[in-house]
Amino acid sequence: MFVSMTGFGSKSYEFTWGTVKFEITSVNHKFQDFSARLPRELSSLENRIVTLMRSSITRGKVKLFAEITWNPGAKIPALDNDGLRALVNQVRSIAKRNNLEVSGDITDFLVIPGVLDTSSNVAEEAALENSEIWDKLTLDAVAALMEMKKSEGQKLYVKVSEDLKVLEGIITALKERWKTASAEAIEGLRSRFDSVMEHFDIEIDAARVAQEVALMSDKWDVSEETARLEAHTEKFRQIMNEEPCGKKLDFLIQEMNREINTMGSKVNDAVFRWGIVEAKTCIERMREQIQNIE
Repeated sequence: MFVSMTGFGSKSYEFTWGTVKFEITSVNHKFQDFSARLPRELSSLENRIVTLMRSSITRGKVKLFAEITWNPGAKIPALDNDGLRALVNQVRSIAKRNNLEVSGDITDFLVIPGVLDTSSNVAEEAALENSEIWDKLTLDAVAALMEMKKSEGQKLYVKVSEDLKVLEGIITALKERWKTASAEAIEGLRSRFDSVMEHFDIEIDAARVAQEVALMSDKWDVSEETARLEAHTEKFRQIMNEEPCGKKLDFLIQEMNREINTMGSKVNDAVFRWGIVEAKTCIERMREQIQNIE
């Protein structure tokens, strides 16, 4: 079963003070790469959320983004009276020493960090007291993500299955072509021996000629490569129904490509070599799809 590494999922939960929304995105990655971007009020949940995502998602670059929508009156700014008083007194003291005028309006001081706290500890308290709610919210968002990943994975499964069937047909055609190509290659080699002997007016023992032809034909033989390639495609089809399977299939793709390259380097027949090109093109299409599977 294919599970795509690309997906999106979201889930919201309503509290008395507001609504929290979790959004998860996932893209391709060789390993597990998880991160959570949370508001300051929920920062204590980061390790817990990342751990839950790791336990549910095998591979990919996964990011979780949390957003709080506050209900009216739930987030009232808190004024640091002592801090504001100390800051105003300090500014007035500096102004007096330098013969400067200071405005009596204190609103300019409210934008200074630390004077007016616009955050709320309501969500922070909820994060500490209701851990099971955050677990459920995280897992529900992951479930929504996995639903999309599996849907995308099914599409990839169909596409890769089609390409695998095409590759199997190409391998069969290569085997058939090799029977003709090998006979033609051997006959051509014998003809060259005869031409050389005729040109230089020499005679070579027929047994010796047969031995050399046998040695050369052994170097051209691709029966081992085609047998391994068929075994790889059979194993590939079997692993496609496992979960997770991305890394295993990626390894098999590399092995298939290696066998195809070896076959191409052994045979000079034009028809056979064109079949090799088609096989490599098909394998490359499969590889691109496999890169997106967990």
